[in-house]
Amino acid sequence: MECQKILHFGNQLLRRKNVDCTREDSRLSRCLNTFDLVALGVGSTLGAGVYVLAGAVARENAGPAIVISFLIAALASVLAGLCYGEFGARVPKTGSAYLYSYVTVGELWAFITGWNLILSYVIGTSSVARAWSATFDEIIGQHIEEFCRKYMTMDAPGVLAKYPDIFAVVIIIILTGLLIFGVKESALVNKVFTCINILVLGFVMVSGFVKGSLKNWQLTEEDIYNTNRSILGDNHTQGEMLYGVGGFMPYGLKGVLSGAATCFYAFVGFDCIATTGEEVKNPQKAIPIGIVASLLICFVAYFGVSAALTLMMPYYQLDTNSPLPNAFKYVGWDGANYAVAVGSLCALSTSLLGSMFPMPRIIYAMAEDGLLFKFLAKVNEKRKTPIIATVTSGAIAAVMAFLFDLKDLVDLMSIGTLLAYSLVAACVLVLRYQPEQPNLAYQMARTTEETDNNESVSTSDSQAGFLPEEEEKCSLKAILCPPNSDPSKFSGSVVNVSTFIIGFLIVGSCILTALEPSILIKAVWILAVILVLIVSFVIWKQPESKTKLSFKVPLLPLLPIVSIFVNVYLMMQLDLGTWIRFAVWMLIGFIIYFTYGIWHSVEATYAATADAERSTEAGSDSCK
Repeated sequence: MECQKILHFGNQLLRRKNVDCTREDSRLSRCLNTFDLVALGVGSTLGAGVYVLAGAVARENAGPAIVISFLIAALASVLAGLCYGEFGARVPKTGSAYLYSYVTVGELWAFITGWNLILSYVIGTSSVARAWSATFDEIIGQHIEEFCRKYMTMDAPGVLAKYPDIFAVVIIIILTGLLIFGVKESALVNKVFTCINILVLGFVMVSGFVKGSLKNWQLTEEDIYNTNRSILGDNHTQGEMLYGVGGFMPYGLKGVLSGAATCFYAFVGFDCIATTGEEVKNPQKAIPIGIVASLLICFVAYFGVSAALTLMMPYYQLDTNSPLPNAFKYVGWDGANYAVAVGSLCALSTSLLGSMFPMPRIIYAMAEDGLLFKFLAKVNEKRKTPIIATVTSGAIAAVMAFLFDLKDLVDLMSIGTLLAYSLVAACVLVLRYQPEQPNLAYQMARTTEETDNNESVSTSDSQAGFLPEEEEKCSLKAILCPPNSDPSKFSGSVVNVSTFIIGFLIVGSCILTALEPSILIKAVWILAVILVLIVSFVIWKQPESKTKLSFKVPLLPLLPIVSIFVNVYLMMQLDLGTWIRFAVWMLIGFIIYFTYGIWHSVEATYAATADAERSTEAGSDSCK
């Protein structure tokens, strides 16, 4: 009896969401096109970091080889982007990684993913709002900061900010009102700011290639020594240690890889596109195209700006806080700083909108599924926007921006985002090898261009897949040489177990590396790589689903596994304080889930109704 209760509780935690993608009804307004999504992804991803990050990484990590760092970071981000693209084609509904986890790995993992995405977006919104306020204040001469420090100082170091940021609150309130007003209007504002930002970055790139010199990519140790002798005296060794050995890769391959890890975060933000599933006209095609195109545009921008910077002036003289104004001053173009100021404000505006746009949609999706309080799923009938979720998320972000200095919390954004990336990659890996669902309510989205003939063929195929199949016995031959060309329950289970083993090996190896980077760990890594390759081979041998989609991740199972590794490795590089804060946030989430969500879940209601129908049918059969 106790075992049955434990089993029932476990089933509750792992129940999966049934999505009917054949139904077109949506409470939200379908008014966005592919260009809107590309602009949203570029605006969210290509934030103010492009005006700051390139200088810091070039000076301290990679030198002119920062262009290679951005290339590596872009490739790693594209792996996650491709996984999001496939799910956008499969399940074109609101919810992003939360929904994808719910469909594939179950309710508890979905709640963890959604809860962490909410945290990421709240902190992202608050920190960008404070950055917008600080940037604007610096342009006008820091009058706002002086006034607040004089009349509104807060004496709680380590807990609260030095002064409340009223201007940041005003910005959040304005954008919250814009999001309530309508999706189309928000997208229009985003497109305007994004286009201005792109134009400014284009000006920076052209300026760099006009005023730059390839000599700055071919500096020698002697050049570095002569330039810095006034600062470091005659200590040549210190100059080498600080600024590398010159050339294109002054800090070597290690510096390039270290720079790539930092640059990876510059590509975070494209996942906001995946939350628009119910607001796009043709989501099966628009979401994959939007994600891949926005990442490509962002890579070209980062690559171009970093190349222009390192061509304009020696990498070791770049200013880590404001590299572009410093570089233009170096080449005698001081007037260009006004364009940079406008571009940075536009970039911060689109980045802020990119953080605020997906947050209410995640809350709305979780509330509609019953995992968060139901009133949060209320939609404005006239504007077709999730009004309560938008106001609530805006209010929380405004309070945080008003009171807290968020520098210590920014790393928490990384955990939520990287966890979501990892789960989406794992879900793609699992779902591609699963048999067709016999539940007709669970029809994965097909492309709208399929002809009636193709639909009839696929229907007959899927019906054939619903026929009872013989139980496959577990053997080495059945695992390595599956008898069927279509996925079966057995082959699906093999992939599930294999994916779990790969995840365990990757997480375990990354934890050991973070705790004890010694020679012993190298042996552990070699063993882990061999085991991962063996298990990956087992997955590769299993039959894939033949469901037709408008977009599929290529090179399975390799790409999702590499994506999982990159994301988990970066997560394990975060400090202990960040993980403690993450544990506190998760504790709050689990209290909400186990006291409210698990009992009010819509899937629980469906399951209870199905059980009641089965018991009624069983009772009627026994009476016959």
